[in-house]
Amino acid sequence: MTSSPFRCINQQLFARVAAEARQHPRLRLNHNFHQEQDPVQRFLNVLQPGTYVRPHRHRRNGSGTGFECFLVLQGAIGLLLFNGEGDIQQQLHLSAAGPTHGIEVEEDQFHTLVALEADSVIFELKQGPYQPAQDKNFLNHFPLEGTPEAALQEAQWRDLLSKSSVP
Repeated sequence: MTSSPFRCINQQLFARVAAEARQHPRLRLNHNFHQEQDPVQRFLNVLQPGTYVRPHRHRRNGSGTGFECFLVLQGAIGLLLFNGEGDIQQQLHLSAAGPTHGIEVEEDQFHTLVALEADSVIFELKQGPYQPAQDKNFLNHFPLEGTPEAALQEAQWRDLLSKSSVP
């Protein structure tokens, strides 16, 4: 059997990865289209309400290579941008229904994602290759993933974004 020259990004794929994400302890799951060594990372990130993404930034060697691009394909995501002290500088509502579907976050910008709807699917694009030890710099002001404090923080952010979001 020969492999296909393309991979479909369709509702069937969304449903399969979303079902897996609901069962995953982190309540989110990536579906990679790239290999770790590829120069460009491209993947679906499926997030469920309750998932905690610790605020972080991306830094890479070479100017402009630490960007991260998000495009919401299903559901809605809140994006929070922070300064180095952990203060929220901006909040954005990204939704498959619009009016803002996606955003590119510049290098060195602390940010987090908050799932505002079940089975939210985003397409992410960022510079590769993937290097786990160097992929993220975490903002120290926030709890570690998997702690009760992290769950409380995520709930507070979701409440803030849900009240202030305009789909």
